[in-house]
Amino acid sequence: MKKKLLTIGSYVLVAMLATVITLALVGENPPSKLDRLEALIENRFIGEADSQTLEDAAAAAMVKATGDRWSYYISAKDYDAHREQEENAYVGVGITIQPQEDESGFLIIMVADGGPAKEAGIEVNDLLIGVEDQDIRGMTTDEVGALVKGEEGTKVSLTVMRKGEHMTLSVERRRIEQPVAEGEMLEDGIGLVKINNFDARCAEETISAIEKLRTEGAKKLILDVRNNPGGFADELVKLLDYLLPEGDLFRSVSFDGKEQVDTSDENFLDMPMAVLVNGDSYSAAEFFAAALQEYEAAVVVGEPTVGKGYYQQTIPLGDGSAVALSTGKYFTPKGNSLADKGVIPTVRVDVDEETAAAIYYGTLSAGEDPQLQAAIKALK
Repeated sequence: MKKKLLTIGSYVLVAMLATVITLALVGENPPSKLDRLEALIENRFIGEADSQTLEDAAAAAMVKATGDRWSYYISAKDYDAHREQEENAYVGVGITIQPQEDESGFLIIMVADGGPAKEAGIEVNDLLIGVEDQDIRGMTTDEVGALVKGEEGTKVSLTVMRKGEHMTLSVERRRIEQPVAEGEMLEDGIGLVKINNFDARCAEETISAIEKLRTEGAKKLILDVRNNPGGFADELVKLLDYLLPEGDLFRSVSFDGKEQVDTSDENFLDMPMAVLVNGDSYSAAEFFAAALQEYEAAVVVGEPTVGKGYYQQTIPLGDGSAVALSTGKYFTPKGNSLADKGVIPTVRVDVDEETAAAIYYGTLSAGEDPQLQAAIKALK
């Protein structure tokens, strides 16, 4: 009897273990379609495929499939460049180049003051034709930039053509802070401030540029946010607080329904203003113009802006990559969304492609810039 009971007990134990194993298997999540597809490519694909490239492509496609034009995937190899852009700083030599239509090289249109390129003898209007003994004629701007970039403290040789002569100069790569805002005096006591973006140091540098112009005698102000891609909301709010009187400045509603309203104090800049915008004024640049327009603090001149109404959060994904995902909406001081509408200028001035390119590259003089001249006229 004792033996039989033990035997029955062992059968029961086996049955219980089998049941536990079955339940565990049922409880496991089956592999996703993407996991199965990646495994098939890795194990059965007759060609060669890099798993990181596959994952990057899949992640980018997944974000794109949301249908949101403002969300995007940032691969690990691109993440450092993304951070540099937000910080308005990069490791490089301190030049800005413009490709020539005849593929004769890249015209150097800007040399950073105090930067390593200037110290090495690089000049504006030099034609860059070689990097590290490589002929760069026919390359893209991104390809040239990749050759010039490198570790901070290392050197790179640049070959330029100046007045028909070739010169090869050794230039040290350093961390360079890009100017965010720059001011200049125009005619009749009008100050012009070009705001490149709303990333790091935007408010500080813009306010500093305005105050400097005021000490130089500026009585009226033009703020240029053409080709400005936007940036951080807190930089926008700081600058609007300096410019505008007491009241609401910026509204945002997050994905979970939480609303935030940023406000201004009673101090403000009491002087006539105009804002320059175009079809490449994005995000914070649009809301900057919209706020000044709604407060009737400035006349808006130029072309309608792009119409961006969502804000993005950059969320790391654990492997060095990240996703900039739209997680909320934002609104003007009066609660208006700019999504798909943008800011409509008070004074509309359209320009052709050639003029737009010259404005973008900063090669157009004030007298030749029809939008700037219209802003000057509006202030007069």
